[in-house]
Amino acid sequence: MSNNEVAAAAAAPPPHIVLVCFPTQGHINPTLRLAKRLASKGLLATFVTTSGAGAKIAAASASPPGAMSSGVRVGRGRVRFEFLDDHGNERDDLMRFLAASAPAAFAELLHRHADVACVVGNPFLPWAVDVAADAGVPAAVLWPQSCAVFSVYYHFAHGLVELPPEEDDDHDDARVVVSIPGIPPLSVAELPSFLLPSNPFKMLTEAILGQFENIGKSSWVFVNSFSELELDVLAAFPSVSPTPPELIPVGPLIELDDDAVRGDMIKAADDECVRWLDTQSPRSVVYVAVGSIVELPADEVTEMAHGLASTGRPFLWVLRPETRPLLPEGFVVEVAAGGGVAIAGGGRGVVVPWSPQERVLGHAATGCFLTHCGWNSTLETVAAGVPVVAFPQWGDQCTDAKFMVEELGIGVRLRAPPLRREAVREAVEAAVAGEDADAMLARATSWSAAARAAVAPGGSSDRHVQAFVDEVTRRASGKASSS
Repeated sequence: MSNNEVAAAAAAPPPHIVLVCFPTQGHINPTLRLAKRLASKGLLATFVTTSGAGAKIAAASASPPGAMSSGVRVGRGRVRFEFLDDHGNERDDLMRFLAASAPAAFAELLHRHADVACVVGNPFLPWAVDVAADAGVPAAVLWPQSCAVFSVYYHFAHGLVELPPEEDDDHDDARVVVSIPGIPPLSVAELPSFLLPSNPFKMLTEAILGQFENIGKSSWVFVNSFSELELDVLAAFPSVSPTPPELIPVGPLIELDDDAVRGDMIKAADDECVRWLDTQSPRSVVYVAVGSIVELPADEVTEMAHGLASTGRPFLWVLRPETRPLLPEGFVVEVAAGGGVAIAGGGRGVVVPWSPQERVLGHAATGCFLTHCGWNSTLETVAAGVPVVAFPQWGDQCTDAKFMVEELGIGVRLRAPPLRREAVREAVEAAVAGEDADAMLARATSWSAAARAAVAPGGSSDRHVQAFVDEVTRRASGKASSS
């Protein structure tokens, strides 16, 4: 490259990437984190979601007016936000609304930004790839779950696997019911529940399968995972017919630092949580969180409360505001008031509406994580090296739980349904002090090192991100020189 070409490249504006995201916490977290990774390497990343989600993010972060649209410096690049008007629609209505009206609004957004080098879409918004293709903009998809779950959906979408009827499932995890190359045998209870007849979220299933219909329009399929975690799946998947897309692991998409660009939709009690953890002994705290969408019924909240109290161990329980009234009468006063009060066995308990989860998992006081096994939480606990108590509810959580407990060997399963307080106590004890607890911790520590190496400079996922940045930069440079 000549000196003039080098100077021209240096003076050119950075490539502009638009990432469009479904407005739930489980999708916002990995998408925004990918945006930050791209920005840190010198790109301009515009994060797009709905106006309702944007208002919650702004309120939780206390962002000054205009800061989200003008952008925030991240590394050598910048992250900015734009929002599609959702007119206050709730989640079920929102799926229909977005499918009907968002494509036109998103097309107009791309028209306003003629410099867009690539659109990164989302499995719940398959139309984003179509809009990008119509606009002549290269597209990618960020799959926010595991490579294994992607493979299950791909096999199902192309009629390569027949799922057994649910009534045949006897909940025996050792019983082989579904076999897919690179994936351990799965029972019905271990499949992504969105594929089962009993699934109540039909529109989500349709949206996900819709992404597989137009996946060929995407030049890249990124996965929030890392190569070392899913070697068998990644080795087997390319041999599938019809020829599948290449899966490009770019995870774990975790927070690498505490910067000002966050996507929390509920304000986390950061300082309070950390100050309380600072008062606890190493590996003593049971951290409990079931994500931003799972809604536990009243009887399970009661059993969970009594089960946690009966362990005699300190616990930090994330209970969203709408669920808190389901706690047993007097529970907060007796065992979880403010910074915690002594309970039987010397334990203490704290209930918060939201938490800085990665800071909690990374704290020396955290001994285990009772989790719904959402993929973000799965990767965050893998990266932190914390053993788990697996309590999956639906969707990919069912498959994630199997991998954490049986394949990675970093946790135990909480027996349910029905959920019983005795089962909570027994599972926590097994994870923290059981006969396999030390081995689980050692395996968790090893996986933590592998996860962090993957996203460190020169790691497997970092190389994949850098290769994408290099490619879009090359394409943008070529486009600019030919115009």
